[in-house]
Amino acid sequence: EQALNVTGNQGVEPAMEWLLAHGDSLEGGNIGQPLGQKLDEEGTPAPSTSNLSAEDAAGTSGLNDEDAKSIKCEDCNKLFRTQLEVEYHAAKTGHANFSQSTEEKKPLTEEEKKAQLQLLEEKIKQKKKEKEALEKAEELEREKNRIKSGKEIVAIRKKFQEEEFKKAIEERKREKEEDRLARQKIKEQIEADKLARKVKAGGGSAETVTTPTPTVVKPPPPKEYNEARLQIRLTNGTTLTQSFGAKEQLSAVRLYIEMNRTDDNGPFTLMTSFPKK
Repeated sequence: EQALNVTGNQGVEPAMEWLLAHGDSLEGGNIGQPLGQKLDEEGTPAPSTSNLSAEDAAGTSGLNDEDAKSIKCEDCNKLFRTQLEVEYHAAKTGHANFSQSTEEKKPLTEEEKKAQLQLLEEKIKQKKKEKEALEKAEELEREKNRIKSGKEIVAIRKKFQEEEFKKAIEERKREKEEDRLARQKIKEQIEADKLARKVKAGGGSAETVTTPTPTVVKPPPPKEYNEARLQIRLTNGTTLTQSFGAKEQLSAVRLYIEMNRTDDNGPFTLMTSFPKK
């Protein structure tokens, strides 16, 4: 009823616009304010924003005079009963020419008011349904984005783990090759020391003795096993089965277990019952 009164009983659409624009004020408890005043953000009466002249403004405050029964918009000839109706009309249409009028604006009948209120309630319900549908769609879209982001994070993490696994294997291969070269160098140094001691013990001159080039004897080609298939039993009884290269270090097996285990994430040790040594 307040929305209809404020908009001058111009119909459901203006009342709906007024309700949507002033919904926060109504929910905040300002519905009981006089219809002839406009509230600012803090709920206190604000000065009029209409473009009435000083004489017209003085006249509108005295609408109870015998001659002035309404305010008329000279731009569209509509009649208004209160200053708030004038302000709303001016803000909505941009009209600025108003004057007092002796014409009396006829109020709506009870039947007309009921019809307007019923239509207004239906409009409000429809707006509420549209708002709920929009919020539901937005929530669904946010959930989709969250799931998509989660999958992307899992994929990135998996790729990172695979790269780290490859790096660890390459690092172990490099360390193994360095160890082999170091052992070979030590072995050659030992052989050189033995030869020097032998020459010294025989009374010969080390300067005239030519160090023989060690003859490389090719052993028969061994039977090569390039791959080993391991079955690993976890602490919870489940098993993991994976093939590893014959030259891979035990650290590669441990890394594989850490990345694929289904039991708890506590520390663990590796052991085998065969062969017994």
